[in-house]
Amino acid sequence: MNEEETFHIPVSFNDALRIASGEQQLLPKTFIDIREGDCREKLKELDDCSIHMVLTDPPYYLDGLDTDWKKGQADSVKGTGSVGGLPVGMKFDPKQGKALQGFLEPINKELLRVLVPGGFYVSFSQPRLFHRLAIAAENAGFEIRDMFAWHYTKRAQFKAFSMTHFIERMDIPKKEKNAILRELQGRKTPQLRPQFEALMLAEKPREGTFVDNWLQYKAGLIDATKSLNGHSPTTVMDVEKPIKKVYNTHLTVKPVRLLIHLIELFTAVGQIVLDPFIGSGATALAAIQTHRSCIGIEINPEYIEIAERRIKEVNK
Repeated sequence: MNEEETFHIPVSFNDALRIASGEQQLLPKTFIDIREGDCREKLKELDDCSIHMVLTDPPYYLDGLDTDWKKGQADSVKGTGSVGGLPVGMKFDPKQGKALQGFLEPINKELLRVLVPGGFYVSFSQPRLFHRLAIAAENAGFEIRDMFAWHYTKRAQFKAFSMTHFIERMDIPKKEKNAILRELQGRKTPQLRPQFEALMLAEKPREGTFVDNWLQYKAGLIDATKSLNGHSPTTVMDVEKPIKKVYNTHLTVKPVRLLIHLIELFTAVGQIVLDPFIGSGATALAAIQTHRSCIGIEINPEYIEIAERRIKEVNK
């Protein structure tokens, strides 16, 4: 599949019926449209005010991405003890957040352009990078409305590491090394075991009142009947991490159930959801199951093949 090709699946619901007020109503036809390429270019192909929601998980130097956020041979730092060999961006570096903000700002300007007034922009983020994500959106013209937390309980990697390796390499007598080791016993670098990811809720400014904007664009209001726990929707969403199929090599796959909740909360049936970093296609799967359309953009052809396989499986 070359950069100009588009993976397009018309998801047919011709025979799907919805029962409402005792009457049978046909669900709207929807589509899944995944485009290979750099979203910084591909977003320019979309019309103004043609998207109802943006739902995405942008890259931040993960999964072998180079310093331009492209798939390739990632830089590594040697001689850093137990975390040696990891991509630079997986280590702490204050410059990373500023670089991420600079990377996202022009993309966010395009997202603002293609969203309808009142359209919501929901993005996952590492907690330590959330502020840069929000600043990039705000600088592009979005209003920051709230912050979510996707909470999970499955054990994640505890990335903190001890100072033992560094102390052992210090050019001091063994007795002094032992004294330092005793003093630092149990102390590690400032990284806790993660059990949540942060999500930004931003909104394109509305036109007129909430009601005016809804009547014109069917956007800008949430469906407060949607909930993960049977109560009103909250900013903490408890959903376990997904179990990936063996062929899915994407490192940060999101649970489709969580994406379904977000799509139902912020859009209406038949509307269009955009994911400019669609990865292995979870947003498209959620769109199919909620009777929404989805446009996805992905720079990595390997992930597009995985997305195609996942979508075909759910659409049998």
